[in-house]
Amino acid sequence: MQSRLDFYKASPSGTRAMIALEETVGKSTIDKSLAELVRIRASQLNGCAFCLDMHVADARKHGETERRLATIAAWREAPFFTERERAALEWTESVTLIAQTRVPDEVWEAVKPHFTEQEISDLTLLIIAINGWNRIAVSFRKLPE
Repeated sequence: MQSRLDFYKASPSGTRAMIALEETVGKSTIDKSLAELVRIRASQLNGCAFCLDMHVADARKHGETERRLATIAAWREAPFFTERERAALEWTESVTLIAQTRVPDEVWEAVKPHFTEQEISDLTLLIIAINGWNRIAVSFRKLPE
């Protein structure tokens, strides 16, 4: 596969906007390890090799274990995730696949006990950001280095 175009060079103002969103998300109260799990799960769903490569490495830097990284795609079946992480991963999947899921009430009800309103907003912005990066990277065939 060959890269199609360099988004960063082709659209510097778009890149700055995406980076500004990422900086806002980085200042949120969402734990860094959880944020990386969310990024990884969304990137798996979107088939983004570039983002998976980056965020698995980042998750390791934040102390994530190989066992959890290896089983995140099967988080429902794996016993290694907390209830809070499960709620975030369910929210991630539903928001990422919004055209199919429409983010049902039961997913909303499942996330509410584990996060404050601000945290749900921050988590949703995090999901929006990674989905945006995934769509850029997949569309333009950005490859892991």
